[in-house]
Amino acid sequence: MGFRFRKRIRIAPGLAINISKSGVSTSIGGKGSTINIGKKGVKMTNGLPGTGLSHTTNLYSPGKSTVKKQLTPTQKIIRNILFVIIVFIIIKAQYF
Repeated sequence: MGFRFRKRIRIAPGLAINISKSGVSTSIGGKGSTINIGKKGVKMTNGLPGTGLSHTTNLYSPGKSTVKKQLTPTQKIIRNILFVIIVFIIIKAQYF
């Protein structure tokens, strides 16, 4: 049986440092949407709080091909909306 180690240290509302056996990463965001930056790349997780449902997208992975696919106009709009929501969550969390 393998042992696991994870520790999350909250630096500020919406900002945390995650420490585990495999390394250190940083999480930005709050309930519903989080961006995690670590040695395996950048991942964005969107979910419905309280339901256990979430979806994770790799935004960047080191060592992968640097050829980027073009985003469709709909994907650009969704990306921008998610960015605004994340910023809003972070700002709102600072006041509560």
